[in-house]
Amino acid sequence: MENELLRLEGIEKSFPGVKALDGVNLTVTAGRVMALVGENGAGKSTLMKVITGIYKRDAGIMTYLGQEVDFRGPAQSQDAGISIIHQELNLLPELSIAENIFLGREQTGMFGKIRWDQMYHEADALLRRLSVTRSSKTRLGDLGIGEQQMVEIAKALSFEARVIIMDEPTDALTDTETQALFSVINELRDAKYGVVYISHRLKEIFTICDDVTILRDGKFIAEMPVSDINEDTLIELMVGRKLEELYPRIAVAKGDVSLRTEKLSAHGVNEVSLEICEGEIVGIAGLMGAGRTELMKAIFGANPITGGSIFISGKKVDIYSPKDALEAGIALISEDRKADGLILDLSVKENMTLSALRHFSNAIGYINSTTEREAVSEYIDTFNIKTPSRRQPIGNLSGGNQQKVAIAKGLMTHPKILILDEPTRGVDVGAKKEIYQLINTFKKEGMSIILVSSDMPEILGMSDRIVVMHEGHISGEFTAAEANQENIMACAVGKKR
Repeated sequence: MENELLRLEGIEKSFPGVKALDGVNLTVTAGRVMALVGENGAGKSTLMKVITGIYKRDAGIMTYLGQEVDFRGPAQSQDAGISIIHQELNLLPELSIAENIFLGREQTGMFGKIRWDQMYHEADALLRRLSVTRSSKTRLGDLGIGEQQMVEIAKALSFEARVIIMDEPTDALTDTETQALFSVINELRDAKYGVVYISHRLKEIFTICDDVTILRDGKFIAEMPVSDINEDTLIELMVGRKLEELYPRIAVAKGDVSLRTEKLSAHGVNEVSLEICEGEIVGIAGLMGAGRTELMKAIFGANPITGGSIFISGKKVDIYSPKDALEAGIALISEDRKADGLILDLSVKENMTLSALRHFSNAIGYINSTTEREAVSEYIDTFNIKTPSRRQPIGNLSGGNQQKVAIAKGLMTHPKILILDEPTRGVDVGAKKEIYQLINTFKKEGMSIILVSSDMPEILGMSDRIVVMHEGHISGEFTAAEANQENIMACAVGKKR
């Protein structure tokens, strides 16, 4: 094809114990956005690493700009014009935005002196293109996750690549930032770039993509125009079965109040009074920067409390650290698994049991390895975690499977109160349903669950009660029957209820 930029045919890649890719095809065309979809472990990330030269393919042909290619690393593929925006951010928090964008290719003049003014000017132009109002001189660590994601996108755009791969680019973005990104993608399409768009948010596929390639268990399933498919059919092709009722909320009689905060204050949190009962799911909604994560970390002892009190089952408790929270029966699944939830060099087993070793130890600290292994195997089966073995380093798993391990890690501590901060970020639609069903299981057993999510359908679909935050305080509260997207958003932008 005249406008074809990149073509992969019959790509195969194996690792010890698993065939990650088995005859995969992908076509990227100038002026079109190709969605790449599949469940966690379907082979999407492995395919991207083959394209960019991180992995060497075992079989198959890759053609770029009409020539068969075999890139030997990311630098070579990037120099050729293929740029990738990773799901996990690859940025340095102590450097400025501009320094991150141009790291390793700083613009210099005579005698190697960096042309700071020119670099800041070009970085600011890239930020404006993405509707980011920050100065490029700003320290990157002062930005939230969503803004950092936009910097990663700006960095990719700075290479002027012909093919741009976006791996879950909206996972940490607000609706406004997502719309800004879509505007950029439309610009790239008009300028005849080829875009590969990887996302578990299927509505985005139908909003921004022209074509879709579907993988399942490392195999190529189909490639077709988005206009020829609907969401139900797409899900069925991805998971190999029909999914009924994505948000299976169940009715459970509420028990006693298990957690109560009274005028709780901390960094980003302003006198929040909140309570949750046994057998209840309370959704926490709000825009990025509203203080949702800061509140959850304060309850978990990871954000020092400056005022107010926490009560567990009516008893005042002092929580100064996550250890105190775990002993009080509180578990937190962090929104940032890479920074706060997992140790990527350790195995699946070691990560999963790290916070719960006391449950496998006797009085003198001896760990019962058999019981530990059995418990890990049970969670691997229950969560359908795709891993060759318990001993596999967790950094080798897909992002969605890492997230499942992070959730299992929290559940291993047998909490009374489970805090889920963006629990389905980067998780495919089939795995989401599995997670929701597990949440319902624990709800029926009387566990109290706090669900923090930027996914409005998730909040509306799973919560018994929804609390909305704005600028560190509660701006509204709704029952499941009262809640809708309009009144939640009104409170999220500051309107009081």
